[in-house]
Amino acid sequence: MSNTLHTPAAAESGAQLRAAGPQDAKAIVGLIRELAVFEQLEHLVVVTPESLTQHLFGPRPAAEAVVAEQDGQVVAFALFFMNFSTFLGRPGLYLEDLYVQPAHRSAGLGRALLQHLAGLAVARGCGRFEWSVLDWNSRAIGFYEKMGATVMPEWRICRVTGDALLALARP
Repeated sequence: MSNTLHTPAAAESGAQLRAAGPQDAKAIVGLIRELAVFEQLEHLVVVTPESLTQHLFGPRPAAEAVVAEQDGQVVAFALFFMNFSTFLGRPGLYLEDLYVQPAHRSAGLGRALLQHLAGLAVARGCGRFEWSVLDWNSRAIGFYEKMGATVMPEWRICRVTGDALLALARP
């Protein structure tokens, strides 16, 4: 497979990392739904394989994804996009979601995905590699801190969606 990404951490688990393609949209949406259930946010999920395909693989991709495949099945994914730091004057890489199916956890896939994205960030000249984590997810927080991440408690995410977004967009 030409887009297979060789990482020691993925090899340890018996999985292969690769850039996601349109053929993975259905599997990624399934993993997104599993993630939403885990985060108790399934009521917010409206993504479809068609909408994901359009925004990941259409004429103007808004994001990219890497999948971990084991025995021909997609068992994990990381979805990310580029952003920009005005303070650093350099691009950054933002990890929107990382999910590993429960049966495949503690096998090195999360580490492999993070290492791969860190390598992409370095190769692309990024000054930062960032993501958010729910404050109650202590297992993930501990994992991320062990990987060298700093949880920044002084920052809060601001979000405008739905009717509020439409109202804000009106002149």
